[in-house]
Amino acid sequence: MKQRNGRSVHQSALRKGFRIMLWLLVIGVVVYAGLIAWVYVQEISVPEPAAYDSIIVLGAQVQPSGEPSVQLRWRLDRAREVYDQAPCYIVVTGGQGSDEPAPEGDIMRQVLISEGVPAQHVISDPESMDTRENLRNAWTILEQLGCKSPVVVTSDYHLPRAMQLMRDMGMEPQGAGSLCKPGINFWLKNHMREALAWVKYWGVKYLGLPL
Repeated sequence: MKQRNGRSVHQSALRKGFRIMLWLLVIGVVVYAGLIAWVYVQEISVPEPAAYDSIIVLGAQVQPSGEPSVQLRWRLDRAREVYDQAPCYIVVTGGQGSDEPAPEGDIMRQVLISEGVPAQHVISDPESMDTRENLRNAWTILEQLGCKSPVVVTSDYHLPRAMQLMRDMGMEPQGAGSLCKPGINFWLKNHMREALAWVKYWGVKYLGLPL
């Protein structure tokens, strides 16, 4: 009888533990979905830029052939739209990944010049390796040129976090996002990743985590 009672208690504890784990999983999924929705609301709330004197374009992957990836192409197209509305200095940022033939910043500069932007207006930062470095290095360059009102150009889902990083550096940036166009799978993948990037940002900023 004692053995049967012991087995029953053990099974009951297992069922209770399973229910707790299931509820934690459900809560985690709901919170994650809510964070993805929050990212989307943030990106569609960014107003169109106005009265700017410079542009910062954040890098993305360059293909082994030297051609911009799809996302980078969209960022360059958006940057050109902003530039054509008010020609000014453009800083293009991004270092060289292990599978890239040259730094992203240098490739972006070549593309913009080949498409008609005057060479004296396009400055490359080929050293930075993440968003924070992209922004810090670009702002250092623009400050030396006397610029005070930059527009950050990046993918729409990435834009609010990039602008928040600039605010953390004491700037009041504007932003212009390039749209995610291909479909729901592409949209969802990038927004899921960006939601996790916000968690990392908060962990570093508020908890001092070494992420």
